[in-house]
Amino acid sequence: MIIGACSLELHIFEVYSLKEKRHVIKSLLGRLQSRYNISVAEVDKFDVWQSATIGFACVSNETKHVRSIISNVMNFVDADGRVEITNHEIEIL
Repeated sequence: MIIGACSLELHIFEVYSLKEKRHVIKSLLGRLQSRYNISVAEVDKFDVWQSATIGFACVSNETKHVRSIISNVMNFVDADGRVEITNHEIEIL
C-alpha cells in the first residue's frame, strides 16, 4: 500500500473577510474531493483571510498512480483563478 500526502499553502485573491475565504476554500475542497476521490481538508491558517493551507491524501497500490493523482490535484488547484499555490510539500510513504 502506497500513501501520498501533500500540503499546499495558498494565497487567496479578492477575499476581504474570513467568510469569503471559507466560501472559496469550501468550494475548492468539495470539487477536489468529488473529482479526485481524495481526503482533503484545511489544515492551517484558519484565522488569516488571504491565506490557507490545505492537505490531501490518497492511497493506491502503485507509486506512479499516487504521483499522478498528486500532480493532477496540484494542476487543478493551480488552474483555479481564485488561488495561487505559494508552497507545497509532498510525502509518499
